[in-house]
Amino acid sequence: MLGRILGAVTGDAGRVEPAALGPRFQEALLPGEEVLAAFRTVRDGFALTDWRVMVMDRQGVTGSKTEIVSIPYRSIHRFSVEAGGTTDLDEELKIWDRAGVEPFAFSFRRGSGVAMAAHAILAQRLR
Repeated sequence: MLGRILGAVTGDAGRVEPAALGPRFQEALLPGEEVLAAFRTVRDGFALTDWRVMVMDRQGVTGSKTEIVSIPYRSIHRFSVEAGGTTDLDEELKIWDRAGVEPFAFSFRRGSGVAMAAHAILAQRLR
């Protein structure tokens, strides 16, 4: 319980069921598209499907405006996991696409295994 509260305050992502990303995420899925894993912070989230990474960016004070960014696996240039050190509380997954200079970065609680699970899915999809 304390870990969930701390994660909510720090913005660390945790693995969730795809339905937890909300109705706008469900609407953005294509017919027959399979969600391999979904992750959510307090407001934002992302999912790895069978052919793309979907990033949900809720904007504004209420978070009612939502941007959904789709990154097809074929356009991912590189990705990395930054494992937490002794004093670090988090691990970070970064994804670079061909179009952007800045990576998409997602923070996870250290020791949860979620960053490496997302990394493994990306490695399988990009081989």
